[in-house]
Amino acid sequence: MARTKRWIWKDLDHGCCEVKLTSWKYFSDFIYQEMQYFDLYVWRGQRCDNWLLDPTLNRVFRDRGFSVRKMGTFQAKHLEQFKYATRGRRGTNPPVICDDNDWWALGQHHGLATPLLDWTTSPYVAAYFAFIESGENQTAHRAIYALGRAAVEKRVKDLFDEEVEKRRKIRADIESGTFSGGLLLRNLADIPARPEVAFVRPLSNENQRLVSQGGLFTRSPEGKSIEAWVRERFPEDEQMIVLLKILVPNRDRSEALRMLNRMNINHLSLFPDLSGASVFCNLFSEINNY
Repeated sequence: MARTKRWIWKDLDHGCCEVKLTSWKYFSDFIYQEMQYFDLYVWRGQRCDNWLLDPTLNRVFRDRGFSVRKMGTFQAKHLEQFKYATRGRRGTNPPVICDDNDWWALGQHHGLATPLLDWTTSPYVAAYFAFIESGENQTAHRAIYALGRAAVEKRVKDLFDEEVEKRRKIRADIESGTFSGGLLLRNLADIPARPEVAFVRPLSNENQRLVSQGGLFTRSPEGKSIEAWVRERFPEDEQMIVLLKILVPNRDRSEALRMLNRMNINHLSLFPDLSGASVFCNLFSEINNY
């Protein structure tokens, strides 16, 4: 009798790849057989497999029909408003936050719409977040993503260096009187280049959940999902897996959460507060033999 396939690969395209597991019970096998260097990736779980890797602020922009240029202005005002709104609400002698990404991370923890997307260093923590929620319009599969951090950082650095050189050349042409571009290009010369994608690991002690979850964030360009950025910035014939999407059957939710609980991956360990304890206890009534 032919052995049931444990997983099915789709062709690699622009550094993006998809694999469909026939059962949750093969997840560990897949990680240790196909992803031996899984620590080179960061991981994220999503309840529905048709959701984009899109931060909440991008969804706000899309719903309001903002142009990319308007997004940048709105984003700056949004963050400034949050900074003022937190005055007197961060406890006694709160740590000083100097970096905007750290401010965004603080807001992300407390429900602010931000340009950040949550990731974790653990594929099993990502799997937990893929399966823990239930809701309407559930797809047939849950999605667990792996993003190659080293590959992304190298590509980001190359693009950043190219942009810095481009702006340097514009300034040199302006100074020599040989510049022939338009006003927008001229204005670009005075704006500092910024990495298109950044990995954010806040040092603040104000988010204990981040520590428990092995958490970090990505910040991508305004209005662009991580998938769209990878497909745009990596060549069609890219043979390295930069972004992997693992599909696991939704029908295996209870089995997955039971197994992860045996591994001490649950709300009690990932959310060191009373809400974590509450969700953990509720699952005993929802899942048999949890």
